[in-house]
Amino acid sequence: MLMEFYGKECGHCQKMEPLIDKLEQELGVKVQRMEVWHDESNEKKWADEARGICMGVPFFVNTDTQKTICGEATYEELKTWAVEKK
Repeated sequence: MLMEFYGKECGHCQKMEPLIDKLEQELGVKVQRMEVWHDESNEKKWADEARGICMGVPFFVNTDTQKTICGEATYEELKTWAVEKK
């Protein structure tokens, strides 16, 4: 599963949105997007997944490979994160 933890008003997160849309369209994948600033249950999931790896958002997790991205990334970095195998 591909997950993104983000904040609704986060400028960095807003910059990543078109790249995630492109990733989903080009690769036919789905990124589960979870807003953490206004949703307490998503914030708890973020805290569990971040495990001290990332102290903010956006934070991306590939649960199949346990690969993460903390902060903004290029499209190529996102693509590698999404398709990389264990």
